[in-house]
Amino acid sequence: MSQTPVIRALRARAVNVPIRRPLATATGAVTHGPLVLVDLDTDAGITGVGYVVTQGGYAVKPLALLIEGLGEFVQGDPLAPFAVEQKLRRRMTLVGVQGLAMLALAAIDTACWDAAAKAAGLPLARLLGGVPRPIPAYNSNGLGIMGPERAAAQAVELLEHGFKAIKVRLGYPTVAQDLAAVRAVRGAVGDAVALMSDYNQALLPPEAESRARALDGEGLAWIEEPVRFDDYAGCARVAAAVATPIQIGENCWDVHDMRKAVDAGASDYFMPDLGKIGGVSGWLRAAALAAPVGLPLSTHLYPEVSAHLMCVTPTAHWLEHMDWADGILAEPLEIRDGHALVPERPGNGMRWNEAAVAKYLA
Repeated sequence: MSQTPVIRALRARAVNVPIRRPLATATGAVTHGPLVLVDLDTDAGITGVGYVVTQGGYAVKPLALLIEGLGEFVQGDPLAPFAVEQKLRRRMTLVGVQGLAMLALAAIDTACWDAAAKAAGLPLARLLGGVPRPIPAYNSNGLGIMGPERAAAQAVELLEHGFKAIKVRLGYPTVAQDLAAVRAVRGAVGDAVALMSDYNQALLPPEAESRARALDGEGLAWIEEPVRFDDYAGCARVAAAVATPIQIGENCWDVHDMRKAVDAGASDYFMPDLGKIGGVSGWLRAAALAAPVGLPLSTHLYPEVSAHLMCVTPTAHWLEHMDWADGILAEPLEIRDGHALVPERPGNGMRWNEAAVAKYLA
């Protein structure tokens, strides 16, 4: 039996990567991808990699410092992802595993699993007991708050690579404007394209219910985050009042938040965020929570790793394709005929483009 590699060192680098299609939402605009990249070195010469998204450039440097600080606790430990994760959780008991602490934990966890898969000579999906397969994906790059005409034009652009599903952001000043944007996009892409929508937590429950009712006849695949993410009762109210499925989950921290949402009947669908749910280890717990109740799981951000995880998710639904990390990847995730192609190379398939990383260092 081969010896388990030992963690030798961990490095974190903060970058701000320009986004190809800047995104304006009802609660703010995004022009760059503020990422923290993690490299976890082992004594076997294997390096595991992962990244997390901070959603704000102001947080990338503090997060990088936090990740490297936590990395010191596991230097010299065997490369055993669950054991590493549990050790770090115990260390953070009094701090709490949310916010930057959770993102740091998720980044290290993701890199650990990548290194473990590389040590086994397997793609992550196979290490976890699955088989790599094409994963249905929707194009979530763009279609922000931009008005009906621009939205219609950009919607057509988003059908590149054979995408058959896209997402439009809503939360215009009036419901009439929301409807105009949805109808313009639908008119541009036709009825065969699945159209998701996202309010980015912009509404209070009474208005959310009213707007969702108005959208009920538009054939939307889902209405995402109509109210504040942790207002599970308010979201359940909206879900009960309308026929269009309600989608939440990207802002829930850990499976504990997810459990609250499930218990409240807050949504028809759920979309964990790899960084906020706790990395690969956290995702596996989320999938186990969703399976017994038949809750369809989609992904948020992190398509490169999430595609592997969808291969072992019993209730796998849609992969959100966001290209925010493409600018620093040597081999971006391949999309063909509207599906993400899970790579067969060992690990999660990511390698850094070091020249680009140096260019975008924060």
